[in-house]
Amino acid sequence: MKRKYYRVIVDYKSPYSEPLKIQKGETVQIGNKESEWPGWVWCKNKGGMERWIPRNYLEIQGNLGVMIQDYEATELNVSVGEELVIENEESGWVWVTNKEGKKGWVPMENIKTR
Repeated sequence: MKRKYYRVIVDYKSPYSEPLKIQKGETVQIGNKESEWPGWVWCKNKGGMERWIPRNYLEIQGNLGVMIQDYEATELNVSVGEELVIENEESGWVWVTNKEGKKGWVPMENIKTR
């Protein structure tokens, strides 16, 4: 299958310096933080790290959620003109790989097809 490249049209800099990786079966606490991104839930892991997690990666029971698949909350810093390959799309965000092989989430609104 031929890879489809996208070009960054608006810079994006992650507000988070440390990535969060959560494994299937782990439990997280569900927060009340409002999101401009429907489909994402603010969560805290057992180590106290808080990040957004896609709602459909969780089985929510009250204020707790159990991960139903592995998830990595790494956001990729990107600059206008940079080329990316989309690997996954989730509620307005895309998991991408850049030309150096770095991977992470970027808002879909910051990119367009080449």
